[in-house]
Amino acid sequence: MPNKITVAIIHGVGKQEPDFAEPTARLLKKYFSREVGSAEGLVIKPVYWEPVVQGAEDLLWKRVKEGGRIRWRKSRRYAIDYGGDALAYQPTPWDRTMYDEIHMVFAAALNALAEEAGENAPLCVISHSLGTVIASNYFYDLSQEYSRGRVILSDTMRSRIGDTPLEHGKTFSHFYTMGSPIAVWALRYGVENFGAPISISGEWVNYYDPDDIIGYPLKTLNDSYNQAVMADVAVNAGGILNFWNPSCHSYYWTRLSVIKPIAQSLARLFRAVNT
Repeated sequence: MPNKITVAIIHGVGKQEPDFAEPTARLLKKYFSREVGSAEGLVIKPVYWEPVVQGAEDLLWKRVKEGGRIRWRKSRRYAIDYGGDALAYQPTPWDRTMYDEIHMVFAAALNALAEEAGENAPLCVISHSLGTVIASNYFYDLSQEYSRGRVILSDTMRSRIGDTPLEHGKTFSHFYTMGSPIAVWALRYGVENFGAPISISGEWVNYYDPDDIIGYPLKTLNDSYNQAVMADVAVNAGGILNFWNPSCHSYYWTRLSVIKPIAQSLARLFRAVNT
């Protein structure tokens, strides 16, 4: 039986359906199979974290509507669903509940991948929007905790991570970011610094649409990002109604200019681990 490779797919901001990853998974398997003859060597799991924050956002919306007359309700609800995700995810010095709960969803997906594909299977992550930040933070925290001996993880979070190399990020080899706001997130690390990227043993490819006001190139943030990110790839992420405007942000998932090269790269990795 050939060695398998694993893929975790993590969504970004806004309301998401439980099956959000299925169109991408189908395309990955289709083009992966064209390269290696079968999709059996590809194990894919979604990181569906939206329910962690949606309940709080629904309650917030209910309470603000009860507070008095407000206009632009659809726009306000949009702001809560999208901006609220990013705000809720941020830990504070006195509370990191949402941060940990979202990361626990990630940990559960990695556990499922390790169980199905094996504890040493190569791990690839495909991420979008805020999901790129979540994935980056997740593996940064792991690297600091396990490689440098710093106490980063909460006791609750630490208890949810299994003992396998895959779950500890040891086999994390390929990282794909789509419509990533990591560049904006880097502002928190100060002028002319912009923080340190996570370390990738294989490749990190960042896809962005020039019309996507949430997604940015990453290589030029600093020398460390220039070395960590293999390429910033400009693509048209939307269809005829949105490839030319900011709404393109939601349309990376099934663009062949994004998914096909990822599938081909996964096929190269598969061949390498089975040589």
